Amino acid sequence: MAIKLVSYLRVSTSKQGRSGLGLEAQREAVERHAASVGGRIVAEYVEVESGKRANRPQLEAALAACRLHRATLLIAKLDRLSRNAAFLLNLRDAGVKFQAADMPDANEMVVGIMAVVAQNEARMISERTKAALTAAKARGTLLGQAGRHNLANRLVGSVRGAEARTAKANTRAQDLSAVIAELRKAGAVSLERFPA
Repeated sequence: MAIKLVSYLRVSTSKQGRSGLGLEAQREAVERHAASVGGRIVAEYVEVESGKRANRPQLEAALAACRLHRATLLIAKLDRLSRNAAFLLNLRDAGVKFQAADMPDANEMVVGIMAVVAQNEARMISERTKAALTAAKARGTLLGQAGRHNLANRLVGSVRGAEARTAKANTRAQDLSAVIAELRKAGAVSLERFPA
């Protein structure tokens, strides 16, 4: 009898959710893992939410489905659940088995260690992001609303530039159309077959 699995996929931003790229990679990883263990995915839950948030309705629904089907929660990577050690350790103790496709043989001790490592990684990501924003601000990059406004101005300028180039190309094509008509009248059908 096939092992019952409930797939949980998560991306952090709505942009990632709309693009589908992060979700597709996760889906492929869990499906490949399910096939390798002879498992059958009985349900899939997708969430677009930061890993920092503990309140995740789709994860709660996935856990309920695991309990209902007596299934194992399957994720692509441990950090798709959370980078918060307490969250992962509480989940480990919640009575639902879970597997990460990237660490299929992880036992409870490994999950505990990985939870602490994932939490530390989240802290380092946050510090690097803050440092990058501080450096960008020091270089004069406009951040936040001012940056978006500046980006909008650049986009408008880019569109206007494209319109100007198109208008210039259309004028040039019009100018050349009379010359091309004359050449055709003289018997030219291509540059190679232009009469001497």
